[in-house]
Amino acid sequence: MNIFRLAGDVSHLVAIIILLLKIWRSKSCAGISGKSQVLFALVFTTRYLDLFTVYISAYNTVMKVVFLALSYATVYLIYMRFRNTDNSENDTFRVEFLLVPVIGLSFLENYAFTPMEILWTFSIFLEAVAIMPQLFMITKTGEAESITTHYLFFLGLYRALYIANWVWRYHTEGFFDQIAVVSGVVQTIFYCDFFYLYATRVLKGRGKMSLPMPI
Repeated sequence: MNIFRLAGDVSHLVAIIILLLKIWRSKSCAGISGKSQVLFALVFTTRYLDLFTVYISAYNTVMKVVFLALSYATVYLIYMRFRNTDNSENDTFRVEFLLVPVIGLSFLENYAFTPMEILWTFSIFLEAVAIMPQLFMITKTGEAESITTHYLFFLGLYRALYIANWVWRYHTEGFFDQIAVVSGVVQTIFYCDFFYLYATRVLKGRGKMSLPMPI
């Protein structure tokens, strides 16, 4: 494991913890897309089906369990514990527009036409677009709390660090995973505009990140 992979995993973990703490401390899930969190839970579920059949390392196993547990804990808080505080009126992104093409692409583009491999590919493609309901909610409401933007920043940082990880592995090991790399690049592109707004607005100390009004 290289430093980019480790830093990416830490950034990913920090993002999820920030979100969980935000919900728990405020006892509210306002401004958070439950649909995005369900999609992320689905990502981890389909990716880690080999949890009890394939052992790579203690680190790998622990991280799988942690990400599964935290993702379902987030979904529980949004749809059960604090369901009266959700933003269902703003969380209106049509997730079927993501799921249908992702399912189709998983059957067409994979490394082996087996259930486990198709589900793994599905998880990679779905992760690339799972954040779209959250970004759509921010666009619809026109603003986001700073703690929510911190969550998005670390989530985007995780993907950017993984790109560095893939570059490093290609140069040191000759390893190249086309499906993971292309999906990761697409996902990172979704965050580019957000990174700019985060740097120019949130880091300047504003309580919320407001989107620019259309001309």
